[in-house]
Amino acid sequence: MAIDDVVMASRTWIGTPYIHQASAKGAGCDCLGLLRGVWRELHGSEPETPPPYTPDWAEAAGRETLYMACRRHLIEIDLATLDPGDVALFRMARSGPAKHCGVVAEKSGALTLIHARQNRSVCEESFTSFWRRHLAYAFRFPAA
Repeated sequence: MAIDDVVMASRTWIGTPYIHQASAKGAGCDCLGLLRGVWRELHGSEPETPPPYTPDWAEAAGRETLYMACRRHLIEIDLATLDPGDVALFRMARSGPAKHCGVVAEKSGALTLIHARQNRSVCEESFTSFWRRHLAYAFRFPAA
């Protein structure tokens, strides 16, 4: 999969409002919905349909649900090799499971993150030290 294809597809979602469990460009999505939408643009139909989930699903289940789903369909990479076009998973609580994701991009030579956050539209922001501290896993899209 060409890095540019992943980043370009992800950027077309910028401005999509945050709606929990949604995955419709321009209408609404959450972080997983963004990733699902980019997959559909690059690969066609989704490889699996996620079950309904609550905002606290990862903590309530106590399992690495998002990580395991990504392992089934993406290529896991070492965190040190994170590049534009890759998928980043974040552990927001030190002892909790990874429950946030986004697509890594680049502007003016610096890494950025395209993602959907609660109470915000999909945006592209700097991949700051905050995101680096919470980075738990990294993946690459498979070839189409």
